Parts: sequence; structure tokens; C-alpha cells
Amino acid sequence: MIAPRRFLPSITALLAFEAVARLGSATQAALELSLTQSAISRQLKTLEEQLGVGLMDRQGRQLVLTEAGKIYVIQVREILNRLAQASISARTNPMAGALNLAILPGFGMHWLAPRLRDFAQAHPEVTVNLSTRLNPFSFQSSPFDAAIHFGKEDWPGAAYLHLMPETVVPVCAPELLDAPLDSPADILRFPLLHLETRPRGWARWLEALGVRDEPPSGMIFDQFSTMAQAAVHGLGVALLPTFSADPYLRTKQLVLASTQTTQSIGNYYLVWPEDRIETAALRSFKAWLATQTGENL
Repeated sequence: MIAPRRFLPSITALLAFEAVARLGSATQAALELSLTQSAISRQLKTLEEQLGVGLMDRQGRQLVLTEAGKIYVIQVREILNRLAQASISARTNPMAGALNLAILPGFGMHWLAPRLRDFAQAHPEVTVNLSTRLNPFSFQSSPFDAAIHFGKEDWPGAAYLHLMPETVVPVCAPELLDAPLDSPADILRFPLLHLETRPRGWARWLEALGVRDEPPSGMIFDQFSTMAQAAVHGLGVALLPTFSADPYLRTKQLVLASTQTTQSIGNYYLVWPEDRIETAALRSFKAWLATQTGENL
């Protein structure tokens, strides 16, 4: 049930409040919203009377937020953003709408993107919009419906669908090695490329294969794609997820430096806000992902 009308301010009042909070001036807010300054002032007064709490204080020529106003404006911006996204989805795809998905670059490029055509054919009513995000974020202050997450089940306020563990394999340019090394320890003779978010990736790979020697330092990259390109150009041996390595291995741009694979430090998950109503688009995408990875919903 929707809250009683007395608790639902008008969109005009919320837009006026948000603009003044951001700009610090009723005059500037009026220019932005194509209203008069007096109209902005009336909207603010109406909103404060409806809520029964002061949201703004005047300091000289500036309007500044009260403590209550600082808290309220964060929630108002979230609501306005979500309303705008819902309106866009309703307009572009009234049957099911869009699914705004935050992806990790390597997983998105090499595992998800090649499979999305299958999802599009099975669910033509859903439009999947992809944006790259490297780190967890707040769903409340973002336009995303879900995200691809790597690591553990440690995303605050999120529900999880386990997708797969990350299996890694060492690769390098063909001119660096004629054939895969017989002993994992031999890889220490070559320059090793490192990923910023997996600082002990090589150490774990070696330890899993019984090698206790500390790997040497080397070039550090923030994404698998740039590290793979460095390996292609002969700068060293890269430890890549199998789904990132496979395209380069098929085209012979890279070769296996060792046939030994090990599991990385975490797993891939689909995550979504647990306190938000699940859309039909998200339900369809979750069910499809489960069929692709063999996981149960």
C-alpha cells in the first residue's frame, strides 16, 4: 500500500528542494527549473510545512541545509534518480524494461559479452545496458539494478547468485617460450606481470603447486586486458583467468607458459539490492545466467 497523501510531497517541491540544496540559491534553482524565485520559495515552504521540519537555513545570501535537510536530500536524490530510470525504461521497453548492469571489464568482455546474444534472442523484451565498475558501490545512490562481483559474499545489502570460481593460467608471447614449462618453479626465471587487485596472485599459484619461493616483483596493471596486451608484446608472463586467456590462445597471440591451472582467491557472483523489488528483467537475467553456469537459483 502506498503511504497516505500527506506524506507524499509533490515532484515540483522535491525538484526545487534538490536544486536549492545543490546550488545554495533559490535564484539559481529558479533559473535551472524555469520557475520564479518566489515559486521556488513557496515550494520549499510547502515542503517544510508538509514534513513538519526545517530543511533550509539562510546564512547571508546562501541557503544551507539543516542536519535534517542533509539527510533528506540524499534520499530525495535517490528517489528522483530511480523515478527517472523507471520512466526511461517504461518508455523504451514497456513490456519488461531495461536491466542496468555493472560489469567487471575482463569478465564482461570475455565471458559475458560473447553469450549475451543468446540472452537477447531468448528475451527480446529486455534491454541490457552495461557499464564498467571495478569496485563495489552503493545500489541506493546508483542507477544499477545488479552487478558482477568478484571475491566473497561481502557486498553490503546485496543478494547473491554464485556464478563460478576464477581459474587462472600463466600465458606469455610465443617468442618468450617454445613450449609450456615442465616445472612450475621455472617460471621464476621470467619477468612476471601482476594485477593490482590480486597482489599475491603469483604467490598463490606457486604455493598451490608446491613452490614456496617468493615471486619477483614486476609490472603492475589495473585490468586483465592491459596485462594481456603487455604479455602479447613480450613484456612478461601474465596470470589470466581462463576465460580471458582463451581468445588469445585461440589466435596464438599467447601460448601457455605452464599447463597448470589453479583457483584464484574468489568467485564471481551476480549481486543485486536485497531490499528492492525484483523486476521481470532481473528475474529473466538471473534465470538465464543460472543456465549458463549450471548454478541453482
